[in-house]
Amino acid sequence: MATQTVDKLNSFLRGEISAVETYRQAIEKLSNKPEVTTLSDCMQSHAQRVGMLRDEIRRRGGEPAQGSGPWGSFAKLVEGGAKALGEKAAIAALEEGEDHGRDDYRRDAPELEPDARLFVEQNLIPEQQRTHRVMSTLKSRFQ
Repeated sequence: MATQTVDKLNSFLRGEISAVETYRQAIEKLSNKPEVTTLSDCMQSHAQRVGMLRDEIRRRGGEPAQGSGPWGSFAKLVEGGAKALGEKAAIAALEEGEDHGRDDYRRDAPELEPDARLFVEQNLIPEQQRTHRVMSTLKSRFQ
């Protein structure tokens, strides 16, 4: 079960790395917009989660994933389309990524060892819920 827990934590880590990459791309695109402050706050939250996950994986004797893997490809595809379509699409892509992260945590956290599940439930999920709410609110302004 310990290997399974490290694998799931690495999956979460790849998702968080992907989120940071996607927010960074959106911030570059929207650099002159007032929403950049909100996007930067969300990116920082995901970056903190990257650090926490790397520490937890190492603490468990695992090797943290270095990149976003397939999630990064997904982020680049989604964000590439958003870059072509503009601000509204970029915000929608970020909100979609927040949906995906929320769903990953909900689906996979119960399969973790109890102490790892507690770590995820106390440290990662509340922030994921917060950044999801922030992006949902921001997206609703562009409807």
